[in-house]
Amino acid sequence: MKNSFGQSIIITVFGESHGDAVGAVIDGLAPGIPVDRSFIESQLGLRRPSGRTGTARREEDRFEIVSGVFSGMTTGTPLCIMIPNTSAKSSDYESIKDLARPGHADFTANEKYHGFQDYRGGGHFSGRVTAAVVAAGAVIISALKIKDIRIGTHIFRCAGIGDRGFGDYGPDIDKLNSMDFAVLDPEAGIMMRDRIEAIAAEGDSTGGILETAVIGLPAGIGEPWFDSAESVISHAVLSIPGIKGIQFGDAFDMADAKGSEFNDPFTVDEDGKIVTVTNHNGGVNGGITNGMPLVFRSMVKPTPSISRTQYTVDFVNRKNREISVTGRHDPAIIHRARVVVDSLTAFCLADLLTEHFGTDYLCK
Repeated sequence: MKNSFGQSIIITVFGESHGDAVGAVIDGLAPGIPVDRSFIESQLGLRRPSGRTGTARREEDRFEIVSGVFSGMTTGTPLCIMIPNTSAKSSDYESIKDLARPGHADFTANEKYHGFQDYRGGGHFSGRVTAAVVAAGAVIISALKIKDIRIGTHIFRCAGIGDRGFGDYGPDIDKLNSMDFAVLDPEAGIMMRDRIEAIAAEGDSTGGILETAVIGLPAGIGEPWFDSAESVISHAVLSIPGIKGIQFGDAFDMADAKGSEFNDPFTVDEDGKIVTVTNHNGGVNGGITNGMPLVFRSMVKPTPSISRTQYTVDFVNRKNREISVTGRHDPAIIHRARVVVDSLTAFCLADLLTEHFGTDYLCK
């Protein structure tokens, strides 16, 4: 299995949904980066379910940093974070272990791992593993903040209800990063929650679109081809369970536009900085950041575990079956996924920045 990502700063994830723990190892971090345990806790809190829009499985996420940190600072050696699983109910999965839950990886996992995979709760394919990504990502997000690079994600659309787009990026990002249900329009957030709860009452689920913005990035980051800023971020974001699509800038929204409409004219602002008048390209030209806000949207699919009866197969006995998934599941994961997107975006940018400026960039 390929569980590592990055060139200069590398993250490796491990663990299963119902195993003893999930965790992550970050290798390549420079020594002398502050590690704020309270910020890690707050980031994990943004991923944790709450209320009727989240699963009834409530993990405490009491993490342990087992290496790579001394006296509150990175040492330069691999940083390992582990998070015990304390609220697993494996019995929920015993009766359906040979059934392919629609939308899940049960069938493909069995084809790849020949029945040796941990099927409980989706095993290594579970969104539970993203808790480790968020804990590790908090270290990187903090380091980027010191360099005045900030990341924020909001629920752009959910269950057919839209939020407003980014306006004043700085205040909007600050606002989002303190919210457990990240929307820029409070009324839209209320309507989204109500709609999620109504869909859950029908035994169903919903998805939506996240919009992410990064400010403070210097121009010149990324490569023109296979390690472009867009391709590196896309690789990581599309690795998140439940993410099925991504676009940078206005992309598909302006697929029918003319060049004169989609191009971002350049100008020199009053401070002598080169900027673009519009940002349809999402802050990237030729795979390289241009200094404007980096903006992309990612599609989060409806949670596949639903209680409504669906057709499926018994992939061991090769028979047609029906399934109604019981247990504890989210009617929507979009509001929890946004901090995972922030975390992996931070890793991608830190990796690209340290490749460009050197490995000590984050601690200078």
